[in-house]
Amino acid sequence: MALTVRVITPDQTIWDDNAEEIILPSTTGQLGILKDHAPLLTALDIGVMRVRPDKEWKTIALMGGFAEIENNQVKVLVNGAQLGDSIELEEARTEYNQAQQLLDEASKTDDAQKKIQATQAYKRARACYQAAGGMV
Repeated sequence: MALTVRVITPDQTIWDDNAEEIILPSTTGQLGILKDHAPLLTALDIGVMRVRPDKEWKTIALMGGFAEIENNQVKVLVNGAQLGDSIELEEARTEYNQAQQLLDEASKTDDAQKKIQATQAYKRARACYQAAGGMV
């Protein structure tokens, strides 16, 4: 029996299938999950979740949330998510470059709110770009 993985956003289920292995972007670093993992509840950062249902890895851009692992079931509850296959690479690259430029500009100011917003936008754009296959 493999892992049962569900990725749920407030308005839809992004993934509901079995997987042999997953890698989550936890707030403390990358977290690998295999069959018979110990029960765990962890916070997730904005980043890329990798799922291996068979031999091929699939990517999902996650916009922060939580994951619960128990009895070979993984429930990922996130603010937003997008399958890497559904992200247009060139569009993601453009958004990533724009977000990087805004972050550079914001870091030169003393406006803490602007820095936080630019950092979050950069993380979201980077996650989508990575999930689309634009960078490792």
